[in-house]
Amino acid sequence: MIIEEIRIRNFKALHNVALTEIPSLAVFVGKNGAGKTTLFRVFSFLKNCLSKNVRIALQNEGGFNGFKEVVTRGVDTSESIVIELKFRLWITEKERLVTYRLEIGLENGRPLVRREILRYKRGRYGRPFHFIDFSHGKGAAVSNEEDFDKPDTLLTREEQSVDPDVLAINSLGQLERFRAAKAFRELIENWHISDFHINDARGKKRHEPGFHLSSSGDNLPSVAFHLKEEHPDIFELVLKKMRERVPGISDIKARVGEDGSLLIRYSDSAFNDPFLDFNVSDGTIKMFAYLLLLHDPKPHKVLCIEEPENQLYPELMDILAEEFEDYARRGGQVFVSTHSPQFLNAIPLESLFLIDKTEGTAEFIPFTEDPLVSEHLQAGDKAGYLWTHGMLVGMSRRARR
Repeated sequence: MIIEEIRIRNFKALHNVALTEIPSLAVFVGKNGAGKTTLFRVFSFLKNCLSKNVRIALQNEGGFNGFKEVVTRGVDTSESIVIELKFRLWITEKERLVTYRLEIGLENGRPLVRREILRYKRGRYGRPFHFIDFSHGKGAAVSNEEDFDKPDTLLTREEQSVDPDVLAINSLGQLERFRAAKAFRELIENWHISDFHINDARGKKRHEPGFHLSSSGDNLPSVAFHLKEEHPDIFELVLKKMRERVPGISDIKARVGEDGSLLIRYSDSAFNDPFLDFNVSDGTIKMFAYLLLLHDPKPHKVLCIEEPENQLYPELMDILAEEFEDYARRGGQVFVSTHSPQFLNAIPLESLFLIDKTEGTAEFIPFTEDPLVSEHLQAGDKAGYLWTHGMLVGMSRRARR
């Protein structure tokens, strides 16, 4: 399942933006404050809307004032925040382009879902059919959406109601008969928005199931232990890559202590005894965490990673870019923001996007849409060189011509 298009209106600096024909690896570069983080916050916001509700998700983004702080500055609060995603989904042995649209507004001082739609075409021709259509907590959902031999008039519509600030796909997506809603709900629940903190990953941890690396990385020992015990071949691959890429590392072990806690010990070929992670560089721990994330036996459908270059020395950027590309080739989708010229140099042209801010609002420009930039890259210049030398300035203006 790959997200092909994202449209956003009135979400902070993203006043009216569209990302179309999104590749499986999409890398964004732009000045500080241009909107890279805001794009990733959209993913977190949608996930919080699903797992909690719209009101709490808005407060997480905008504090006590919620909606008023999240809606784009200068936009009247009577307008809606709109998020629309298009993604491919296999339904009855056919790949279909599904659209999910969410409109959030403020009415009588309270945030609510003004409209929530999930639609796709039942046949080759015609308009997309609304299989879920809710407004203000009330709506209908089609429960026999896979009966493609039936005309639209014979589909079974179930009238449903939810709290006005709750997403309909939250409840409907738990039911097998709502196939597209279930798949989309699982997609949102499964995507990973990295907010990795080195200090959270260090030290003793409780020994508990750690199948997937958490956003902050605070369950790193549990994930390593689980991978070593349940998937030793994958763990050995990760360890092999660590030996090749981090000088001196010969072994990594997650051990259960006498008190039942987990602790990672690293071995250096220059020393006889392994040492604790407190004595390991930030870059070593972060590279280990990335490799565990990228070799998850049950990989996330979507990864969002901000500035992976932090704490890593530049020579590792080529390798990390290759790992992200490989993950995308295996069926995942990766969104990355970066300032690293070394990382940009390793990314193919079709995966590169500039985020630029004009008059307080952001826009996304694919590198492929700028003839000057494409010409430089095809002539042998590297994207990182163009970035560090200010040659991406004017891309948005040229793209509008």
